[in-house]
Amino acid sequence: MLKIAWHPIYKHPLPTGHRFPMDKYDLLPKQLLHEGTCTPENFFEPELASDEFILRVHNADYVNDLRELNLDKKAIRKLGFPLSEKLVEREYRITQGTIQGCEFALEHGIAMNIAGGTHHAYTDHGEAFCLFNDQAVGARYLQQKNRGEKILIVDLDVHQGNGTAEIFKNDNSVFTFSMHGAKNYPFKKEVSDLDIALEDGTDDEEYLSVLRNTIPKLIYDVQPDFIFYLSGVDIVATDKLGRLGCSIEGCKERDRFVLQLCKDHCLPVQVSMGGGYSSDIRLIIEAHSNTYRVAQEVYF
Repeated sequence: MLKIAWHPIYKHPLPTGHRFPMDKYDLLPKQLLHEGTCTPENFFEPELASDEFILRVHNADYVNDLRELNLDKKAIRKLGFPLSEKLVEREYRITQGTIQGCEFALEHGIAMNIAGGTHHAYTDHGEAFCLFNDQAVGARYLQQKNRGEKILIVDLDVHQGNGTAEIFKNDNSVFTFSMHGAKNYPFKKEVSDLDIALEDGTDDEEYLSVLRNTIPKLIYDVQPDFIFYLSGVDIVATDKLGRLGCSIEGCKERDRFVLQLCKDHCLPVQVSMGGGYSSDIRLIIEAHSNTYRVAQEVYF
């Protein structure tokens, strides 16, 4: 059975006019249930992640400052969110959703998180809507529990996974791959193990061609035990914060290609949702829903 992390706190309200579309965290599970892609049994509500695992990625001073709501104004501005107790709780639950997803993926082949993909969180600070790096914490969890030694992170959000690259920059046990817009945020990129920067307007044909020529070779070369997939849908042409030219159907084919490869190679995969910022919320929900539809088709 496909297991999906979701908690009511994922839709934590932000001030009116905030550009981050929190509504999608409420609407997406409703859509999946309405259309029959999922049933209530597919969803689980994560508890709070343990600092034992978070501190294997993030330094203690940063974690303590978050817990005590003691970040300075500059650090809060970097987050992009108003700092609050509810926001910190939200990040702990998102991170636990990914940790639990690792165990479900080992059991069922795949697990998903309706939030997460917080790849801009660094070892010692958060930025761009990311406080903890959920998939980095998940990778360390697997290694600590001897559930995986070699990890491959496939980050296909339109924005480079700069925090993930920084966290694992001197670690050969976690291979970081980011395929993103060359001219998108972050404007100062970190160095992943493999970065592919795409030009503005890259369409389905070019995007999928690059992907198909890259990931099979990565799996062969890296020989991972486990894959984390960041399935941001901000690669579509309608996205307000992206600059690529993919269609919703092209984005769906991307997901199908990645997930089919994972299944064919018997590689457990944990999927976190990542970005999606089209002006029309219906387009965001459709693009994200496709990832879950494809997961059900490929695996179940």
